[in-house]
Amino acid sequence: MARSTYDEQQVIKQLRDPKTVHAAFAMVIEHYSSTLYWQIRRMVIDHDDANDVLQNTFIKAWTSIEGFRGDARLSTWLYKIAANESITFINKKKTANHISIDDDDSFLVNQLESDEWFDGDEVQIKLQRAIATLPDKQRLVFNMRYYDEMKYEDISEVLGTSVGALKASYHHALKKIESFLQDND
Repeated sequence: MARSTYDEQQVIKQLRDPKTVHAAFAMVIEHYSSTLYWQIRRMVIDHDDANDVLQNTFIKAWTSIEGFRGDARLSTWLYKIAANESITFINKKKTANHISIDDDDSFLVNQLESDEWFDGDEVQIKLQRAIATLPDKQRLVFNMRYYDEMKYEDISEVLGTSVGALKASYHHALKKIESFLQDND
């Protein structure tokens, strides 16, 4: 059976039609699950937590689909929801573990070594520890630019930040990661 190609404009039309909204949303889930999973996973670190946040992202998208005006691309809207859900999840986890919201998220990396889904080596763990020291928004910028290879213009749409500020944020993130790796050699 041949897979149909994903046409965002067609899917958006179908999302607006009560007769086709369920099937269209299923296509959205199929098309964006992997991309969003990895965006979330790089923020929350743990596989099971990433799946939970991904599910919450799609639930929030489903309950808000009537409010999607189409001003931005569907992917941008979903990335924004996933980013917000990831940060909310991390803050809840910090609260549950009695960690200050102002502290870095390196506590998340401690789970990485015992995560059966993680197949990285010591270098990957060091990099994840360095990334976890970044503030949430800076970490989002770094992950979107470094791992997802997103253009600054696209990141700007997702995060509502100017391209210049994003470039500066990415540069600062690189310097912090470089410094962390040098100090922890």
